Amino acid sequence: MADKYKLSEGALAVLMRGDKIDNPIMQVLGSKKLATNDPDKERHRMMLSDGKYLFSFAMFTNQISNSILLGGDFEMFSIIKIKRSVTSEINKDKSADKKILVIMDFEFVAKGSEVGYKIGNPEQLPANLSKESTDPPKPMQTNANSTARMKTSVPSISGINLNNTMQGKATHSISTITPYQNKWVIKARVTNKSNIRTWKNAKGEGSLFSFDLLDESGEIRVTAFKESVDKYYDIIQVDKVYYISKCMTKMANKQYSSLKNDYELTLTNDSVVQECEEETDIPTTKYDFVTIDKLANMEVGTIVDCIGIVKQASDVQTFTAKSSGRELKKRELIIVDPSKASVSVTLWGDTAENYDYTLPVVVIKGGKIGEFGGGKNLAVSMNGFLKYNPDIPEAFSLRGWYDNGGCNEEASNISARSNMGGFQANWMSFREVKDQDLGNVEKGYYYQTAGTVILVRAENIFYKACPQENCNKKIVDLENGTYRCEKCSSEYPNFKYRLLGNVNVGDWSGNQWVSMFSSELEILLGKTAQEVGEIAETDNDGLMQITNEANFKQYTFRCRAKMEKYNDEARLKTVAIKVEPLNYKEYNSHLISRIQQLAS
Repeated sequence: MADKYKLSEGALAVLMRGDKIDNPIMQVLGSKKLATNDPDKERHRMMLSDGKYLFSFAMFTNQISNSILLGGDFEMFSIIKIKRSVTSEINKDKSADKKILVIMDFEFVAKGSEVGYKIGNPEQLPANLSKESTDPPKPMQTNANSTARMKTSVPSISGINLNNTMQGKATHSISTITPYQNKWVIKARVTNKSNIRTWKNAKGEGSLFSFDLLDESGEIRVTAFKESVDKYYDIIQVDKVYYISKCMTKMANKQYSSLKNDYELTLTNDSVVQECEEETDIPTTKYDFVTIDKLANMEVGTIVDCIGIVKQASDVQTFTAKSSGRELKKRELIIVDPSKASVSVTLWGDTAENYDYTLPVVVIKGGKIGEFGGGKNLAVSMNGFLKYNPDIPEAFSLRGWYDNGGCNEEASNISARSNMGGFQANWMSFREVKDQDLGNVEKGYYYQTAGTVILVRAENIFYKACPQENCNKKIVDLENGTYRCEKCSSEYPNFKYRLLGNVNVGDWSGNQWVSMFSSELEILLGKTAQEVGEIAETDNDGLMQITNEANFKQYTFRCRAKMEKYNDEARLKTVAIKVEPLNYKEYNSHLISRIQQLAS
């Protein structure tokens, strides 16, 4: 039996340089089924070891795959004799060739169940093979007494935990990674891992997931696509530390990542990921907590870290999305903190359904600020995550506050809806509302901006309305000294003037035509609707003078933006809900807050 455990050490280097070697003995340390459109022609990729080197791009022919692998005769740790093979090159990305080993004929030397462990301490086959790698292979004698059985570190096709090859080696810090050099090894902790997401479009379909890495120098996002998803998803675990190398580096897409790094990584077929089993001083997740009371004055869409204790949790709500027809599930949490404020946190999907804590401390990493009816709320962003009762000082402090009387304190709910006249709207510019397509919601989007009146359109700025206090319907002149209101179904000897017009307002980003009603136009014109109507009826120049005097004055415009259709064309309609003199103290505070956010 001892003779069966000899491997042809160094044979892989010889084969991959295109040289010949007779009947090399190899051990198979992993297999992976390759995606194919023809189920009758399944292919398998193998990881082979010759005792000295590892190579993960060996493939069996279709005939072998179907007759041996699919027949259930193949086992991990099996030892085989390769009787016929060929080295081939593929140009996968049109920029570099990759060599593969195609096995056309082989025979079993020993089944995996007979061996039961990995032989030797093989390392990854070098990409650039040196001449000395072609030296004649030296068989390595292996038996139960001479080779330790590595049952606690099983190799796989992904290259994880392979002989601890990177343990103790010099590593690079995350902050030094750039697209201009790729010979690095980083040692970092996984702080976040996304769910698997799938896509399907005209170009094809696939899947991806991402995870965030942290070391003492900073953070970076890593993304895996298609085959790499199957290879790495179950291996990558939050809070564990890994050695990672041979990834593709590119500029970070800030639309999908809030990490403070200009670059991000993509796992490739050559990537090496190995769990760090030694003690390490790699820091844990970094948080930049914002107290709940400060969320009320922050911009919609801002990404923040927040910590609070759950005071209330709703049941799971199931509904169908109007846009996609998909069934969605959500749950609302109300969290509080010592700032004596509370905010609503929305959980979606499995996160909502699996929530089962009563009064936990919850940490929201990457929470996205939203707004509804004038109140602010939080939802976990695409790249964020939740943690319950984390082992951090802030969580213990918060729990102590709550248990020692904080639970009885009154908290201001910043998520509460308020009426049109008193709502707390977000500071936004006309351009931001348009570029972010914020008006494309059912009930419109409410915001406020500091604007200057550029032009008040005098044409048709007033009309004759029903004199009843609660009716502003336009009346019909019966030309007999009476006026009829169709809404009230009544005739009256008099009427009242009402204002309704369009004003061109400019802010720092551009200008926008804004519709206004009587109460708002009265503030701009400095006269009542009745006064404006009476002047306009007798003096057209007087009306022009009134409107011209309103130009170039600054106000706070609280607006509603909503997409509406005119002649089958979608247009953004902006209506001023409230107009007030500009409060410079409040506006300056907003500007200072924006500057601080940009500087951080």
